[in-house]
Amino acid sequence: MAPPHVVGIVGSLRDGSYTRVGVRRALDEAESHGASSELLDLREYDLPVFDADHRDAGDAPAFTAAVRDADSILLGTPMYHGSYASPLKNALDYCGFDEFEDKTVGLLAVAGGSFPITALDHLRAVCRALGSWVIPHQAAIPKARNEIEDGAFVDEGTEERVATLGEEAVKYANIEPDPQCFEAAQNVGADD
Repeated sequence: MAPPHVVGIVGSLRDGSYTRVGVRRALDEAESHGASSELLDLREYDLPVFDADHRDAGDAPAFTAAVRDADSILLGTPMYHGSYASPLKNALDYCGFDEFEDKTVGLLAVAGGSFPITALDHLRAVCRALGSWVIPHQAAIPKARNEIEDGAFVDEGTEERVATLGEEAVKYANIEPDPQCFEAAQNVGADD
């Protein structure tokens, strides 16, 4: 069996993104456990605001192909107003069951303040609706400006949580998925 391929999607467009640092760290850990990895930085893709009548707009075909080719997907987002960032939402709207069903997904969220739990919960719900198996371990980086400096982690505990996410993305890349959940069965719009 070939080593798993893990992609990490960065849902932040900021140049000095703490989310990008976190996703990159998780991918580095995935590689140290034998996986190949690819960082999908949304700053590098032309993804117009999603319109279901134009699913192949801009770089959507290249982006969805990269996600579809993954065995595990890491989603990283800053928390904005209690949820995940709109660039990530827009990118996920271009995806569907072809990209996510029966895939292992790991979640990472970053906040300027306290724990970004609601962003993680919202992403978990989206992934379940797409038929993914979401890793129970999730990585949160609260008060990110205190956790990351000059593109590197300064807190060992936080870095360990993020590294564990990358390790588990490899460990569970080929897990036998659960039967389709209620949310996925009710997600009729995903096939439209």
